[in-house]
Amino acid sequence: MNLMVISLKAIMISGRTLGQGATCEAKMSPEFFRATSTCSLADSDYDALGIPEDGNVLVRNGFGEVVVSAKRDGGLPPGLIFIPMGPWANAVVGPETGGCGTPLFKGVEVEVARTDRRVKGVRELFADLAPEGPA
Repeated sequence: MNLMVISLKAIMISGRTLGQGATCEAKMSPEFFRATSTCSLADSDYDALGIPEDGNVLVRNGFGEVVVSAKRDGGLPPGLIFIPMGPWANAVVGPETGGCGTPLFKGVEVEVARTDRRVKGVRELFADLAPEGPA
């Protein structure tokens, strides 16, 4: 019997993909949006969250939150999600660099939940991240 859960804890990894690499020179394009605003989940996690086909998930942690489109990935183990490198993954990556100057894009603890919210475009995403008023 499959029980639907409201949210689940997961480890996010991010990395380069062919689609992300092919579109990274045009970050405002629809192709870049489609290539990087996704979250791949294990089949069992996708089913447990009750995500409909073409559904979205909210990924959040203490650093931020982001809505991305959900994709099944039969190669991922339960509890691990993948978001291609880009602004959507960056929304939940913390500022720590471990002394190397590059944020940690692997092993990011997150909570994942099904949502009816839409995926924001890159301009909207950046506008939400901008500080209010003069610095």
